[in-house]
Amino acid sequence: MVCFVKNPYPTSPPSTLSFLNESRALLDIATLAPRLISAALVNRRQKSDLDGSNCLPVILLPGFASDERYLWPLQLFLKSKGIYAEGWGLGLNLAGSNLQHELNDISEGWNVEPYEGYTPETYKGEGGVPYLCDLATDRIRKRSDQLGSPVTLVGWSLGGYIAREVARDLPEQVAHVVTMGSPVVGGPKYTRAAAFFKKKGYNLDWIESESAKRDSKPIHQPITSVVSKADGIVDWRAAIDNVSPNVEHHYVKAQHLGMGFSKEVWQIALDSICEYGRQ
Repeated sequence: MVCFVKNPYPTSPPSTLSFLNESRALLDIATLAPRLISAALVNRRQKSDLDGSNCLPVILLPGFASDERYLWPLQLFLKSKGIYAEGWGLGLNLAGSNLQHELNDISEGWNVEPYEGYTPETYKGEGGVPYLCDLATDRIRKRSDQLGSPVTLVGWSLGGYIAREVARDLPEQVAHVVTMGSPVVGGPKYTRAAAFFKKKGYNLDWIESESAKRDSKPIHQPITSVVSKADGIVDWRAAIDNVSPNVEHHYVKAQHLGMGFSKEVWQIALDSICEYGRQ
């Protein structure tokens, strides 16, 4: 199901006030301990009120400036439901800014066209995310082969964007994608990370146009997209997918930084994994 919204195109990153409201994520974190204890007890007893043993393996992808530890609570929760879940195995997600690469290192599937004035000597790293997506694609292809089945990808923020691009390139290995507050329009341009990349000299307009080109190859797998209009990191309109033929949007009240700890988000992820990620 594609969700069309009035004036869907984002125009800027979330306001400073919205960003300050991200402190409300502490409310989700405050309720985390009892849920983790409950999940740990279920794991110890090896029983659950939901049998997820027939669900496909899940791989979790962290957002910008985070690593697998951010999604450990969600991973533990899924395991308590009998679902095999693991991290992405690529460490800290810095949008590829920490990875040595050039534009010609990016796979042909991105069809990257250098921006005006580009030279290898003055390149700032604008292709870092596509390069990181290529690494994630190779990693998930190998894990799918090792696990002997397709996988479900669950990604928070930038991790969700990467999950989508992996699914686009691996239709046989990726059965379903869950994204949480993920910018699918504009790259970092309509996020609070825009200032970070501008300071590094990135051409954000070029990143936006190159990202949009990927839509010419649709993602046909089911996509469950979690969106919050209270998001203070990603303009919520940048998280709306009006292109993919099989996407369903779920609106939540969680802050961006709290999505990985939100009971509401966890339940949406669990329900969709059980619906679309069955073996």
